[in-house]
Amino acid sequence: MKPKEIAVYGGSFNPPHRGHHEAARTALETLRPDRFLIVPDNAPPHKELEEGSPTPDERLQLCRLCFSDLPGIEVSEMEIRRSGKSYTYDTVCDLQSQFPKARLTLVVGTDMFLSFEEWYHFEYLLSCCRLAVLARDLDDDEVLQSARDRFCEEYDADIVILPHTPFPMSSTEIRSALRQRGGREYLTDEVYAEVIRKRLYHAQPELSWLREQAYAMLSEKRIAHVAGCESEAIALARRWGEDPELAAEAAILHDITKRLSPKDQLHLCEKYGMICDDAEKDTPSLLHAKTGAALARDLFGAPDAVFEAIRWHTTGKPDMTLLEKIIYLADYIEPTRDFPGVDRLRALAYEDIDRAMLLGLEMSLVEIRARGKEPYIDTQLASEWFIRHTTEKGTTTC
Repeated sequence: MKPKEIAVYGGSFNPPHRGHHEAARTALETLRPDRFLIVPDNAPPHKELEEGSPTPDERLQLCRLCFSDLPGIEVSEMEIRRSGKSYTYDTVCDLQSQFPKARLTLVVGTDMFLSFEEWYHFEYLLSCCRLAVLARDLDDDEVLQSARDRFCEEYDADIVILPHTPFPMSSTEIRSALRQRGGREYLTDEVYAEVIRKRLYHAQPELSWLREQAYAMLSEKRIAHVAGCESEAIALARRWGEDPELAAEAAILHDITKRLSPKDQLHLCEKYGMICDDAEKDTPSLLHAKTGAALARDLFGAPDAVFEAIRWHTTGKPDMTLLEKIIYLADYIEPTRDFPGVDRLRALAYEDIDRAMLLGLEMSLVEIRARGKEPYIDTQLASEWFIRHTTEKGTTTC
């Protein structure tokens, strides 16, 4: 059956947020059209998208995630696939061609309504489309009513003002918040997860959210260890001049695949194209560092520094970065750890981080050999590197 009424809600949706979601829900429930189209634009004609904004296809995907729970909503690609500036006039003409008998309703906010006379072929749009206007601010009612009356008188327009509770944050403010580990409450869960996964808008994950995601992947006993590792990593980062939030991010994610079976570990290695040597296959516990780093990047968009810190937190390696050393040591000395020599290692970690690395590696080599196993090659090479490095600095382990 061909639709009798089609509602169109267009915009940049950069990003699509809870305000957009609520506006669409309000319009959907009030207008009850036969079809309701969300139409993200390709290139908005009235403004330039902020540098570093997601691609049109990425915004399209965010829209699909944002509005997926609203029955009857369709996210349309028509403007994304159309080259050049995205004019509503072209969209309306396309819809009229497809559905010549349908009434078209354009859902717009206060700003777009008040500037409607600047739209391309606005008079044509007013002649063939109804406008459904959503207030942006609580004090918009008077100005909206005044503009509505003028449009009706001058253009014989059909305009309805929808009852609507305005959203407290603009897209610009949300983008800024995302860069500062905020903004989560303004996006749906699905949109926020995708923004973080791809690090769109240069977003940094809220650490409380990251904990929720990571802890759900851990055993209860492991959660206590990871929480301790995070607190230790933050303290070490502050002591040695690393970014405490970056250290926290790496610590929170460092064991996310620890719970997996050896078979599942190897499956992840295959999925992410990681080559495993015989020693790793014989000692699957080594693999969680590799697979954890890969999954942290895939699910949470972990940057290279965090990826590498997770990758080397179990074995160590020669010439480690400061963050890599911090996560290696935090994992070793966090408050729940209790083994002979741990107090000495804890103290040294805050006195000389390189000497602490050497001591930790030597303790690890001794423990591995005591179990009748040959130490992993990266741990041996790391130990040799730190021996040379600390010797050149004129220090040795205590």
